[in-house]
Amino acid sequence: MRLDPNAFLADPELLQALEKRAIPISCDDDRVLFSQGDPSAGLYILLKGEATVSMAGEDGEPLMSIQATAGSLLGLPGLIGNQPYSLTAIARNGAQVSFIARDDFNSLMQAQLPLLVKVLQVLAAEVRSARLAITQS
Repeated sequence: MRLDPNAFLADPELLQALEKRAIPISCDDDRVLFSQGDPSAGLYILLKGEATVSMAGEDGEPLMSIQATAGSLLGLPGLIGNQPYSLTAIARNGAQVSFIARDDFNSLMQAQLPLLVKVLQVLAAEVRSARLAITQS
């Protein structure tokens, strides 16, 4: 299955608002941001560099892997759905990543309701990309 890496990209206005409340994550080496099945704690923002996003089947065999690029939001479906992360994300050495905790994200969305539309656009892009990948498999 091949997802479009652009499906994770966020609007610059949304990125800027999230970044104001986020904390930087050190990525001096490759760093696992979250693993498939982990409880979702928040949202990761890939500001610079790359991250590998992957999914494995129940048997542990890889189902898909893509390179997310700067401007990507990682872990959004789990955060919004209050479900475990459905993917694994590994930031590559030198990537610039920030993290916004669930409560801070929710507070921001309540304070700036127009940002919710921008969040929904990212989610919709992920859904479209997944559906397209399924039909092309």
